[in-house]
Amino acid sequence: MSQNKPRMQRMTPTPARGPRGGKSGRPGAVSTAVKPATASDWIAGARIRTLPLAIAPVLIGVGAAKVAEGPGVWHPVRSLLCLAVAVLLQIGVNYANDYSDGVRGTDEFRVGPGRLTGSGKAAPRKVLTVALVFFGLAAVAGLVLVILTQHWWVLLVGAAAIAAAWFYTGGKRPYGYYGLGEVFVFVFFGLVATAGTTYMLAGTVNQEAWYGSVIAGLIACAVLMVNNIRDIEPDKQAGKRTLAVLLGRIASRIVFCVLLLVPFGILGVLALFYPIAWYGMFALLAALPACVIALFAKTPRELVTALQLTSITGLLVGIALGAAFAF
Repeated sequence: MSQNKPRMQRMTPTPARGPRGGKSGRPGAVSTAVKPATASDWIAGARIRTLPLAIAPVLIGVGAAKVAEGPGVWHPVRSLLCLAVAVLLQIGVNYANDYSDGVRGTDEFRVGPGRLTGSGKAAPRKVLTVALVFFGLAAVAGLVLVILTQHWWVLLVGAAAIAAAWFYTGGKRPYGYYGLGEVFVFVFFGLVATAGTTYMLAGTVNQEAWYGSVIAGLIACAVLMVNNIRDIEPDKQAGKRTLAVLLGRIASRIVFCVLLLVPFGILGVLALFYPIAWYGMFALLAALPACVIALFAKTPRELVTALQLTSITGLLVGIALGAAFAF
């Protein structure tokens, strides 16, 4: 998601034509009738609103590591490297999703914010290159982290994370097209990001990290769910069977609310032992309106607002829980 005001009109780029008049599907084949992407378009393509999904689990993981190691022990360099890996992977998957959905033609049915590839503003090959650059930067940061910690087996986890990022919408059978997006989001934006951060800092994974992993993972799933609720109809037209498409409009909205509100129950239990965590309950000021909007929304614009509030919820909870563990 970008920081720019979303454009709700249906995106219908003029596709490149092959010798028989059909879509060529070639990377780099874009319409010449569309203005090239500007710097702001590329920034929008990074979908800044999704970055809280990467930041929150790292904050929680750093706090949990502080619990494991005790007072006075900090690892600022390793913490920043964990954050870099998470953020760079998130940006990479955003560009990879833009590329894959664009060349598949999925974004021709979009009703939300425009995409670089689908709109024809950027050649698919350029978008793919940018995605690979961010994956590469994440890999470099991860490698440095592994060298510092000597936890070499974690390289396998990093490779799995990059593969999961690519095959969400990439490859011949992308799992995001078969209702499995939330499963992988929970695993990698919840368990791996949070517990992995704690492990790379403290060399162990404690209960705080696991509970925090579940909280971060469920909120990340809620972000993906509300995004896919907005796109139910266009995804149906494109043959993209997300969990929201499989559940239907009513059930998916209920599931979204469950995913977003259950973390507050876990947060309440943790707050009994870490009082600062109670401040995380202020995030309900964003979460409850998000639920109301998602349940009764009539337009995509309203669901974009719900998505924004959900991302804010995740970041606020991450800050509060991370601080509760750390201090």
